Amino acid sequence: MSAPDRIIRLKTVLARTGLSRTTLYRKMGEGTFPRSIKISIHGAGWRESAVERWMADPVAFREPLAV
Repeated sequence: MSAPDRIIRLKTVLARTGLSRTTLYRKMGEGTFPRSIKISIHGAGWRESAVERWMADPVAFREPLAV
């Protein structure tokens, strides 16, 4: 059985990727970084696996279009 996908918060994402907050949100808007997911009324996070996929190949990463 595989381990469940962890949700990581903004501070962790910024530390792992080396991106600034502004760049991260710009890339999300462009679809070149994984979108955050809402985890509470005022909180959001990212799937760790999605961030790792981006880190493996940041130039080629494209977020699938939302339906």
